[in-house]
Amino acid sequence: MNSLGNKEIMAKNIQYYMDKYGKTRQDMCEALGVKYTTFTDWVKGNSYPRIDKIELMANYFGISKADLVEDHNSFSEDCYYLNDETREIAQEVFENPELRSLFHVARDIDPEELRAHIDFMKKLKTREKKVDNGEC
Repeated sequence: MNSLGNKEIMAKNIQYYMDKYGKTRQDMCEALGVKYTTFTDWVKGNSYPRIDKIELMANYFGISKADLVEDHNSFSEDCYYLNDETREIAQEVFENPELRSLFHVARDIDPEELRAHIDFMKKLKTREKKVDNGEC
């Protein structure tokens, strides 16, 4: 049996799904039509949302209400990435439109051309480091 109370479980689950989908408290307040302080109380485990707000959150995240109200000892069955480095790289590509664009181009390019482009970018990076260090 878990020692977390209902408010704490809800708070942990809300935070998990906010992190998973990159949502801020402000995003959530706008989507749910609640005050920032009210939502903050939910995330901190100070209060518990009404069932209609739980349903709105579940719909917003595309999950079941049970995913928000029930304790999930770990979300490992939800885990897509094999390790933290892969997760971090994927998040960086997701957040950076330029990296996302490079990724999409790299997926469709001939492997030899891709290697040539990678080598070119490495040379540019080396040249930039030399210039930054005052070398000619």
